[in-house]
Amino acid sequence: MKNILILLVVVFGCVQFAEAQQDAQFSQYMFNGIYINPAYAGYREQLNVQGFFRTQWTGISGAPVTESASIDAIANDNKVGLAFLISNDALGAQRNLEFYGNYAYRLQLNDDESKRLAFGLGIGAVQLGINGAMLHPDDPEVYQPTGFQSIIVADARAGVYYSDNRLYAGLSADNLVADFYKIPASSFIPQQKPHIYLMAGMLVPLSEDVLLKPSFLLKDDMAGPTSLDLTTFIILKGAVWIGCSYRTDIKSINKPYLQQNLTQGNSLVAAVQLLAAKNFRIGYAYDMSVGALAGYSGGTHEISLGYFFDNKDARMRTPRYF
Repeated sequence: MKNILILLVVVFGCVQFAEAQQDAQFSQYMFNGIYINPAYAGYREQLNVQGFFRTQWTGISGAPVTESASIDAIANDNKVGLAFLISNDALGAQRNLEFYGNYAYRLQLNDDESKRLAFGLGIGAVQLGINGAMLHPDDPEVYQPTGFQSIIVADARAGVYYSDNRLYAGLSADNLVADFYKIPASSFIPQQKPHIYLMAGMLVPLSEDVLLKPSFLLKDDMAGPTSLDLTTFIILKGAVWIGCSYRTDIKSINKPYLQQNLTQGNSLVAAVQLLAAKNFRIGYAYDMSVGALAGYSGGTHEISLGYFFDNKDARMRTPRYF
């Protein structure tokens, strides 16, 4: 019973149930650029495959579970990036399955091609669903489903991404079409809302073999609290990444409809990335709740995998972002 009550608090506090659905979050966001920004497509200038699995708030029934996979590559003499993304997100009775094809046009800003400005567009579809069998109210509503109820809606996403040998920054937005789809009033399916992402980072050499990489991710759905991730990694010989993050809510724009005494601190994150082989990366992150769920949840576990295929024509890149 305690787990159910906690989950209800989470759902009603983070998601406007039956009205809005938030995007999934990843603690290793800096390695999952395609999920955040379609303009990231082709960034590595190699055929690149990424996979993520995240189980959040372990020990709480119905807590979020998210999977994401992407593949991207370059075309047209490095001027175009192409990517395919699929993700699946479950929270309680809710299920979202997303597919996107992504295109990025990459402008060369200097002679050695170390500076690029990319403009990206993603087109796809989202299956929004809810499993009525997981809802057990004492007084069911008239239209409450008894099984799985879903709809498929078209969607679009867009972004811009800049990178050079030391800096990167990206601005993007998703759910640009799904928000306008009119879900029937009798449906229990939550409506998607646009999300805006601002991400940036830099590389600071501390010595020949030690690099410092701070970054941040700002996310806002224009409905709930604005989320900010502050992250720092230490990179050892380009093969071992050791990092930590702090996730918190911040006041960015006026949202008078939000509860005023919400806890801002969300979680602390410890993460490690290993270049296990020349072309293979594996990562793990652990989130410890420091907000309202502190002491109730077993924490959050996130695993990431990455593999890229050699491209003899690609220029050598520093191990800055993966």
